[in-house]
Amino acid sequence: MSNGWVLPDDVLRDAPVFTPRPGELADLELLLSGAYAPLTGFMTRADLTSLSRRGRLADGTPWPVPVTLQVPTAVAEGLRSDDPAGRVLVLTDGEGAPLAALDVQDVWSGRDGTAGLGGPVHRLGDGGHAPFQRLRRTPEEVRALLPPGRVLGVIADRPLHRPQLAQIAHATRTLGAHLLVMIPVGEEATGGLPPEALVRAVFAARDRMPPATLITVPLARRRDEISDALLRARVSAAYGVTHLLSTEETLSGAGLRVLVPRELAYDNRDGQWRWRDDIPPRNRRLALTQEEIDDHLDRGFPLPEWHTPPAVAKELTRARPPLRHRGLVVFLTGLSGSGKSTIASGLADALREAGDRTITLLDGDVVRRELSAGLTFSRADRDLNVRRIGWVAAEIARHRGVAICCPIAPYAQARATAREMAAAAGAGFVLVHVATPLAVCEQRDRKGLYARARAGLLTGMTGVDDPYETPTDADLVVDTSDISIEEAVQRVLHLLTETGWIEPRLLPA
Repeated sequence: MSNGWVLPDDVLRDAPVFTPRPGELADLELLLSGAYAPLTGFMTRADLTSLSRRGRLADGTPWPVPVTLQVPTAVAEGLRSDDPAGRVLVLTDGEGAPLAALDVQDVWSGRDGTAGLGGPVHRLGDGGHAPFQRLRRTPEEVRALLPPGRVLGVIADRPLHRPQLAQIAHATRTLGAHLLVMIPVGEEATGGLPPEALVRAVFAARDRMPPATLITVPLARRRDEISDALLRARVSAAYGVTHLLSTEETLSGAGLRVLVPRELAYDNRDGQWRWRDDIPPRNRRLALTQEEIDDHLDRGFPLPEWHTPPAVAKELTRARPPLRHRGLVVFLTGLSGSGKSTIASGLADALREAGDRTITLLDGDVVRRELSAGLTFSRADRDLNVRRIGWVAAEIARHRGVAICCPIAPYAQARATAREMAAAAGAGFVLVHVATPLAVCEQRDRKGLYARARAGLLTGMTGVDDPYETPTDADLVVDTSDISIEEAVQRVLHLLTETGWIEPRLLPA
């Protein structure tokens, strides 16, 4: 361990273990690498209070954002202040490999069954493994690689198209600087692309850049854009950047200057990108918006060469194929007896008949038997059941398949988690609310569940003594009390066709 903090192996072996969330893991890596210096660990309450009041740490150091660690209350309760081993928490990556030991110096209650922990962190092991790990250099290593003089930093959190490449070339030339391109990989999906796809897309533009050093940095976005930009500036300075190319004009401090690029446009007279106002309107072609780029990719249209280098376009097409070839999760939710399982079966049959997709049906009862055997119907176990379904569905969709899920999924947060998992896998997510009223579901009661619940023989029955949180973000709502199952299936197929997920020819004539 570092900083002279040494614990016996048996203490580390017996210490509790916890895997932080992706954003916290990104912060942990930056803490361990020194990119967050002088911060050496997750903030204590004193730091957080001082930060909220003065924009500074408790010791007076200016700092832009909270860097915190939240754990379940049960984990915090296992940390005993009277035992040296009891105040150590081993932090691991998603696969359980130890990354660091947290010397817990502060514990406080949080929200929704969580607690905050503060204290310095100390590296364990070799830092784990990930795609393009060789590009994850520490600030000290990067500074040793850079030539003396000015360094222009660019945080490439999106693929670099011709207008961005022209802005970078102009700024580098004007400053006479060396270019450092930092690719953020602190999130499972960045700009709609998995981190490894973003890295490949940025590297595909390397021959269009001035001489450059390219690295990956485990930066995760904050919700507040200004704070996020200030943190990025501070991290950039730690890596040796003297000038940062950024559209955020309010950036300041951190020992570097910020350059705000002017808007460029394509000049169709000679095929060059110039300042927009220097081109006559009749010869001016504006850069594609992100929405237009996404639309091209979703529909399977080639990105125009005047806007995107062919090598970059190739990587984007590989990473984001047309919707009709992309993985998809269709998630049906509703009360027991609403008809969601029957709709899901009919939808699966229709898609299998077409033969264009690999279809997997994750029926609620089958999942309970094969994947979630032993789980109860408590809220925690119901959430775990839906999380398991969401994870399996996302993995199916990651490999370009279609996963059709039909659990009750009564809680909004669990459904949101399933949607996030699909997005992280680069897949689509369509939420269908089968909104058949409770009275109709009780009349059907094929399994006798409602009757048993009304008789007090069954507890935790959704709609009787456990709530169903009606979706507010459903892509489609159907009610099988006033339409047939066949018509409900056709409505789902119509939605998938209209939004581009399946070919129109899949619909019956």
